[in-house]
Amino acid sequence: MKESWRWYGPFDKIRLPEIAQTGATGIVNALHEVPYGEVWSREAIADRAGEIRAAGFEWSVVESLPIHERIKRGDGDLSALFANYRQSMANLAAEGVTTICYNFMPLLDWTRTDLTAPVTGGGTCLRYSAPRMAAFELHMLGRAEAEADYPEDVRQAAAIWFQQSTEADRNQLLMSIMSGLPGAYDRYDVAGLRDALTLYDGLGQDALRDNYKRFLEEVIPTAEELGMRLCVHPDDPPRDILGLPRIVSDVNDIKWIMGAVDSVANGLTLCSGSLGANPANDVPAIAKQFADRIHFAHLRNVAKDPDGSFEEAAHLDGDTDMVALIAVLLNEEKRRIAEGRRDVEIPFRPDHGHEILMDAERGTHPGYPLIGRLRGLAELRGVIRALSHEGTQHG
Repeated sequence: MKESWRWYGPFDKIRLPEIAQTGATGIVNALHEVPYGEVWSREAIADRAGEIRAAGFEWSVVESLPIHERIKRGDGDLSALFANYRQSMANLAAEGVTTICYNFMPLLDWTRTDLTAPVTGGGTCLRYSAPRMAAFELHMLGRAEAEADYPEDVRQAAAIWFQQSTEADRNQLLMSIMSGLPGAYDRYDVAGLRDALTLYDGLGQDALRDNYKRFLEEVIPTAEELGMRLCVHPDDPPRDILGLPRIVSDVNDIKWIMGAVDSVANGLTLCSGSLGANPANDVPAIAKQFADRIHFAHLRNVAKDPDGSFEEAAHLDGDTDMVALIAVLLNEEKRRIAEGRRDVEIPFRPDHGHEILMDAERGTHPGYPLIGRLRGLAELRGVIRALSHEGTQHG
C-alpha cells in the first residue's frame, strides 16, 4: 500500500518539507483554486505536479476533481460541463496523474457539528451530533420536514440545546457545518443555505441516481481510453441530510454504482470512516466484496452513539476493525499481482486525525492536523508492516 498525505497546495499551512518528515511518499492534491466546472489546464497541472516532484513526492491521487452541482441536479444543457470534465481528465493523464477521487453528495461535502470536541487524555476531534444537527435543521434553518428525519428523543435534545444556546453557539454550529467544503471556499449563512436548498426541491434518490448514471456514462469511457481510475467517495455522514438525498451510503448503493457502468475504471474510494458511521455497514466485508474496484483508501475510525451521533476515534480504536480492513486491502494487492494488473498498489492516506500537542496552534483545515495524522500514519504503518510480515491472511 502506498503511504499518501492530503495536501491543500497553496491553501495548506503544512508545507511539503514537513510532510516529507512523515515518511509518506505520495501526495493527494487538487487544484482547489479552479472554480467548479472549469477546465484544469495542463499548464496548471504541470506546475503543481512539478512542485510535488521537486519536493520528492509523487502526485498519487487527485482529491478531488469536483462535479458541478448542475450535473448532480441534471439541470439544463450539461454538454459543456461534461466536455470540460473530460478535458481535465485528459490533461491530468498527460501529466501522469491517473487516479481521481470524487463525490456525488449534493451541495455539501462532509458534515460535522463540532470541530473541536474534547478527546479523553487531551486533544480534540471532529464530531457529528445528531441533536445539534436536528437543532440546526429544525430551529435555525426552519426546515419543518426535518421532523420526520429524527426520532423523538433527538428532537427533544435538539430543542433543549437550542433553548440553552447563545448566538455565538449557533454561529459556531453554522461554521462547523459549512467547514466540510474544502474546494468551494464560499460559505453560506442560514438564509443563503435556505435559498441554495431550493434548487434541489423535488430531487429524490431515483432522480439523483439517474443523474449519477449519466455522469458515469459520460466520463468512464474516457477514463478507460486514458488508463485512468475514478473512485467515488462515500457519503459523509451516510444518511440523507438537509433534505438532500444521499446515494453512496451502504453496500447496496455501492453495488448499484459498480453495476451502473461495469468497468474497472468505475471504482470506489474505500473510506472506512464514512462507511463506518452507518451502523448497518460491515466495513471489512464491504472492502472484501468490492476489493477489485478499490483504487484509493481513506483510513480512519469512528465511534458511534445510539442516537446517530459519531465522532472521529483514534485510527486503531473506534468501531471498525482496522487490522481486518487492512488485511483485506493487502490481500487484494496480492491478488492483483497474481492477475498481472498494473494498478497493484492501493494508495491510502491517514484521514481526519485528532488535534493533539501543538496542532491547535497551526490553524490547519479541520480534521487535517499534522501531528494527529502523523500519529495515525505511524499506527497504520505498523499494522501494514506486521501483516505483511505474517503473510496477510487475517479473518
